[in-house]
Formats: sequence, C-alpha cells, structure tokens
Amino acid sequence: MKAWFAIPLWQRVIAALILGGITGYLWGPGAESIKIVGDVFIDFIKMLIVPLIFFSVVAGVASIGNLGRLGSVGWRAIVLFLVTGQIAVILGLTLGTLIQPGIGVDTSILQMGETPEPSAFDWREMVRSMIPVSPVGVMANVQVLPLIVFSLLVGVGILLARGDVEDDDEAETDSGTRGAAMIARAFDGGALIFQKITILIMELTPFGVFALMAWVVGTLGIPAVIALGKLVALNYAGCFLIIGVMYAAMIAFMARVSILGFFRGMIDAIAVAYSTASSSATLPVTLRCTQRNLGVSKPTSSFIVSLGSTINMDGTAMYLGLVTLFGAQLFGVDLTWADYFTIALLATIGSIGAAGIPGGGLVMMGAVFSAVGVPLETIAFVAGVDRIMDMMRTATNVTGDATVTVVTASMLGEVDERELASADDV
Repeated sequence: MKAWFAIPLWQRVIAALILGGITGYLWGPGAESIKIVGDVFIDFIKMLIVPLIFFSVVAGVASIGNLGRLGSVGWRAIVLFLVTGQIAVILGLTLGTLIQPGIGVDTSILQMGETPEPSAFDWREMVRSMIPVSPVGVMANVQVLPLIVFSLLVGVGILLARGDVEDDDEAETDSGTRGAAMIARAFDGGALIFQKITILIMELTPFGVFALMAWVVGTLGIPAVIALGKLVALNYAGCFLIIGVMYAAMIAFMARVSILGFFRGMIDAIAVAYSTASSSATLPVTLRCTQRNLGVSKPTSSFIVSLGSTINMDGTAMYLGLVTLFGAQLFGVDLTWADYFTIALLATIGSIGAAGIPGGGLVMMGAVFSAVGVPLETIAFVAGVDRIMDMMRTATNVTGDATVTVVTASMLGEVDERELASADDV
C-alpha cells in the first residue's frame, strides 16, 4: 500500500490511462461492464460542484480583505485578472470552433436520449435567471450561475461587514468586526475542507481513469482516442498562446521589462506548477520567484500572488470554454449565441471557484456543462486525459499570477530593476 502512494499521482494516472486504453482495445464493447467504477468516480466529482463553488468563491472574494482598503494595488490586479480571463475563454471557444475536436465520434450507441431543442434567446429571462430567488433551491438544483451570484454577494457582504464600522460605537465595532472575521475564517475553513475532500477523491482517479478509458476505447473505438488527442493538443496550444502571446505582450508593453528575464526568473515556479498540477502547492515558490528574481516588493507580491492563486485561473478558463464546445460537438448539442455568452461568463467566474489543486478544473467542468445543456457524460470522456492537461493549465495559471504581479508592481514603481536584471543575466 505504501508503495502505491509513494508513486506520484500523475504517474499513476498516466499508467492507468495507457492500461485502460489497451484493455478497451483488447476487450471491446465488453469493457462497458467496468464502467461502473468510472461512474462512481464521476458521481463523487458531481457531489463537490455546489459546496466547492460556494465556499471557494465566497472565500476568494473575502480574501480581498476590505473594499474600502482595496486601494490601487487591488483594483488593478483584479481588472487584469478579469480581462485576461475573458481573453482566455474567448481563445478556448475560438480554438474549439475552428478545429472542432469533438466531431467524428459516433456516440449514438450510448443511448443518451434526445437532446432538447435550444430555447429562443431572451435577455430578460437570462437576467432574471441569474437572481438566486431561493438559494437553497439553487443549490439543490445545481443552478450554477445564480449560485455564483449568491456566493459573490455573500463574499461582498463579508467585506462590507468588515469595513462598515466607522459609524458604530467602539464596542459594536469590535463585535461586528470580530463577527465578520469569524465568518470569513469559517468560509476559509469550509473551502479548505472541500479542497481536502477533493484531494481525497482525486486518489480514486487512477481507478476511474482506467475504467473510463477502457469503456471509451472499447465502446467507441479509435475515433474517440483521436478526438481526445485533439483536445489535449488544443489545450496545450491554447496555454502556449496565452503564455507566449498574451503574457509576453503584457510583460513587454505594460510592465516594460525583459521577457527573457521574466521567464528565467519564473522557471522554478513554472516547473513546480507543471509537475504538481497545483497552484496552491506552488504558491511559496511563486512568491520567492517574484520577490527574489523579479524584484517585486514583498507586500505587493504577497497580496497579488496569494489572490491570484485563488481567483486567477486563465488556463482553466480557456480549457472550460474549449471542453464545453468539445462536449457539445461530441453529443450534437446546438449552442446558441446566448450559450456562448453563458460559457464565457461562467468559465471566467467559475475559474474563480476552481480550487488550486489537482482536479479542481474537473469539478468546475460539470458546473459549466449543466448551465448550457451539455451532457455531464462528457466528463467521463475527458477525465482520463484531464491530468495531462491540468499540468499545463496550472503552469499557465501560475505564470499569469506572476505576470499580473509584475505588471501591477511596474505601474506602481515597485519593481527592483537590479533584481530583474540579475535574473536576465542567469
């Protein structure tokens, strides 16, 4: 047993992926008999969607500290996080539309049933559907968009409760501040608990991947493998475009620092992010790289990098847009322009709720699928190769955290050019 856990999870997952593919190829349609193992794994992931979104989004907003004291550092960083997130989603949607990785796989054998016709777009109904009239009902029915709105409002409410104390008596101020701080810590604890549960469930990944990959290859054959190969290639292509074009342009034209020096200074953090697939685990290395190698002041880097590890997931946002189109193409779901808008919005906001741990994006995937009518069975298709893609997405997320940190610090004149120059000379 100890020998099993001594092997890194990603190595176990890749081994299960290969063995599952071989088993499915040799066994054929009979491999469907072990799909129950993968179904149980996916059900555990579905279980995490609502609590992980709720606690993570609230904790992420509350981690800003105080709306009144957010200041010049915070609003610049948050605007950059949101803008880059939207660009990343649009890139994912563009790649999915142009390449169409889900086309060419016959899924009729799966007997999914009839796909409902998309309803006519009505912006008034869309706006009303975003209002969480019954938060409990929203959670029970896994209505993702109003759930995120409710979570954002709760987070903002905590910030206001922390800051709106100037007109109160001193005793009431102390009581109110302590109460808001306790609630914020409770949500931090809740987010941490469900992150730990996610990590626990991710230990089931090799077994789920083996069963699902055997089922996919045995039932749908080589075309399914080719489609998954296209999805992996597009995921890497999208991440390289984000890093090599968007981030490089921000570093050169907004921060006005050396691109080569930046990436040399961040190489350790990028390597750790890729190998662990966890932006949270990479946080200490990212802080050290931004402070020692890139010359960003400690207060600025600590705030932005820590915030970014929670709410900045450009690689995940790009992937959510891409994989949603993949699922729609796979199962023949016709998406309207309203659906594209919903995907862009949910992938950006939903990436905020994606835990910075391996498998966090897999949980958020189900949330976006549910909102636009893409079958959740898509998760079963991509779960087998998700870890391979997660590694690159995490490296992108961590690079984005550092990029926004350097750009914001440069705007405020808080970059030590000597430290950056020393990184450039390495």
